[in-house]
Amino acid sequence: NGASPPDLSLIMKARHNGPNYVFALLTGYKDPPAGVPARDTQYYNPYFAGGWIGMPMPLNDGAVEYEDGTPATATQMAKDVCTFLAWAAEPEADERKLMGVKWITALSVCFMFAWYYKRVKWSVIKTRRMEIY
Repeated sequence: NGASPPDLSLIMKARHNGPNYVFALLTGYKDPPAGVPARDTQYYNPYFAGGWIGMPMPLNDGAVEYEDGTPATATQMAKDVCTFLAWAAEPEADERKLMGVKWITALSVCFMFAWYYKRVKWSVIKTRRMEIY
């Protein structure tokens, strides 16, 4: 049909629950339901808007060989593709999460010092007794 393929790394971020959508899109090819005529250049996928997609089923069992002996099922390959696309959409995500942990740790330490300083400095004021004559 001549259309350019979509950039799935953008879909991972742009669509709510993007990785699950792409996984369903890659593994969801089925025969059309009874009473629905098949189309010549399109394939039925209930997870795609409208149900018909121009991309043939991209993953087949046994298409790759894993070094560690993992079975090369279409489901496993789709999971690997989704994991890679999630990383490609935000390659800095791991670094950003690590920076968040560092900031939370530093703020917690600062909070503990501020709390201790407040207890020491205000303990004299809070424990003194005021007498009014």
